Amino acid sequence: MPQLSWETVIVLYDGDCGFCRWATAWVLRLDRRHLLVAVPIQSSLGAKLLADLSPDDRLRAAHVVGEDGRRCSGGAAAAEVLGALDLTRVPARMLRRWPQATDRLYAAVARRRIALGRFVGTRARQRADRLLGAARATSAAELEARSQRPPT
Repeated sequence: MPQLSWETVIVLYDGDCGFCRWATAWVLRLDRRHLLVAVPIQSSLGAKLLADLSPDDRLRAAHVVGEDGRRCSGGAAAAEVLGALDLTRVPARMLRRWPQATDRLYAAVARRRIALGRFVGTRARQRADRLLGAARATSAAELEARSQRPPT
């Protein structure tokens, strides 16, 4: 799959999953250029961006949607997010090089996300929720406002 190139990387995550919120906040902390916009799948914006998927299919994986409407999901989405960040470009190249292995690894983590969420402590969840609160968009207006960041 060719790399997607966006000024804003829209990351759709399960807002009800503690592990998903923590993982999304983790990548937001690494986002020095403020490219990532976190969007809960359950939000009105999430429903709009994933309108062609059933509600169950929306929650099967994380998704990344580009400004041109292209979407990737699961392991490919993880590779795109990591590829957008300066500190994780090398691992992203490896994930892109082996997409089947990346999808299997992503699926293994996704199947265990509830169990993995138990290892995320209360303080870590609270920090993640504060960070997500400052960096997420739940409506088209909020997404537009986040996309109008000053040049770096």
